[in-house]
Amino acid sequence: MVRVYGIPNCETVKRARAWLQAQGVAHTFHDFKKQGLPPERLDAWLAALGWEALLNRRGTTWRQLDEAARAVVTDAASARALMLAKPSVVRRPVVEWSDGTVSAGFDPEDWVRRV
Repeated sequence: MVRVYGIPNCETVKRARAWLQAQGVAHTFHDFKKQGLPPERLDAWLAALGWEALLNRRGTTWRQLDEAARAVVTDAASARALMLAKPSVVRRPVVEWSDGTVSAGFDPEDWVRRV
């Protein structure tokens, strides 16, 4: 089963979920806002993708942080702490694919090879 993590009102998450549905890919959705960001899943994603791939520096949440808060994010531990405190800073969607791999962000060209 494919599991999608994100925020339901995020445009990228909406497009990604619509794409999965159009492809007939059964999936579940985990809402960061309602269900939180599971620390053990975040640890697995960090191990699989690295903190730079998971940290969304282009999003509103990152841009709203003051310069001092952004400056302290320099490694996996500091990025993890920020992501747990502000899950909206995680690049979305994070997808756990049925083969055990993980991806962050929506890339239909990559996804077509995964389904």
